Amino acid sequence: MYRAYKFLLRPTVRQAQALVEMLRDHCALYNGALQERRDAYRHDSKTSITYRQQSAQLKEIRAFDPGCQGRWSFSSQQATLRRLDKAFAAFFRRVKAGEKPGYPRFRGVNWFDTVDFPRDGDGCRWDSTPHDSVTRVRLQGVGHVRVHQHRPVKGRVKTISVKREGRQWYVILACDNVPAEPLPATGVVCGIDMGVTHFLTTSKGIHVPNPRHGKRTADALADAQRALNAFPRRKRQDRTAKHRQAVEKVAKLHRKVRRRRTDHAHKTALALVRDYDRIGHERLNIANMVRTPKPKPDPERPGAFLPNGAASKAGLNRSILDAGWGVFLGILAHKAESAGRVLIPVDPRNTSRTCPTCGHVDSENRDGEKFQCTACGHTDHADRVGAWNVALRAGLVLPDVA
Repeated sequence: MYRAYKFLLRPTVRQAQALVEMLRDHCALYNGALQERRDAYRHDSKTSITYRQQSAQLKEIRAFDPGCQGRWSFSSQQATLRRLDKAFAAFFRRVKAGEKPGYPRFRGVNWFDTVDFPRDGDGCRWDSTPHDSVTRVRLQGVGHVRVHQHRPVKGRVKTISVKREGRQWYVILACDNVPAEPLPATGVVCGIDMGVTHFLTTSKGIHVPNPRHGKRTADALADAQRALNAFPRRKRQDRTAKHRQAVEKVAKLHRKVRRRRTDHAHKTALALVRDYDRIGHERLNIANMVRTPKPKPDPERPGAFLPNGAASKAGLNRSILDAGWGVFLGILAHKAESAGRVLIPVDPRNTSRTCPTCGHVDSENRDGEKFQCTACGHTDHADRVGAWNVALRAGLVLPDVA
């Protein structure tokens, strides 16, 4: 199986400066390759520049600019060109599908935070045998950088990425052939129902509270964003120290929310795979769930629109995104694979409207968090009923609902 490890880097002052220069030069390469593709299309719409053509020019670019482009890894520069090629491939895919195209944009130095090394040993080297109890990673043009390795790395290191987050630097190792760590069988199965009031509810009736990390930080984030908006739009070279501090404060709050949300997802997923052998969950299409409702033109007043519930839907969308269902389900799938557990995704339609005893489906069955069947009169918590129906659709054998 595959696994990624993320460790904090502890570079010296000179190494940190070299890392900044590495990001800056790779960003310039990305933007230059993008400009070349734009110019070629404007000159002749039938002309397209491919990755192979741009990769073949790297040797000349490195020879022309040995002080900047020539000092970095050839393979990492190829990875940067591949990133641009993937962006264009996704753009053309969206065009053909009739979606919003989203043409690839130029990257500012503050929006280009990752450099990839496609292979361990080619421009980078992970030191698997630390000296003097200190682990280091060697990066071409930077040197041997200290790594705060808080856990052992298992498997074979395939690719290495260097990422900047605020003022901190991280190294990300993508490994394959990682041995699984199966947990002992418990003989217990369950279904889970994702929600907003409760983060999830199991078919056993256990509710996991929703921490609402984004909502708890919303006031502080709004204050920081207002302080940032008070500054006029400036070019990068004209930004003051206070403006940069305001930018860093907003980014720091966003990182804090993201880390708390990820930490909660890891702990909740680990508790589930430790307690249950098989887990049924809803196959959620979150992108469609948080989509803005379409406007409703008023037939009697041209140019006017009828209420479409966009305000209330915006609040629900914010709560769904704050819960982080997609992050949690991805982490749960990874931990289940490593622990030898089985995940069973099911169709989520009408899971909270179907009576688990008689099978009657009616929108009137659910009233908020209360479920009462209009046919047989069965009553229960609506989220537990949803989790129970998820378990039934997953084919899990469960005790009687009563």
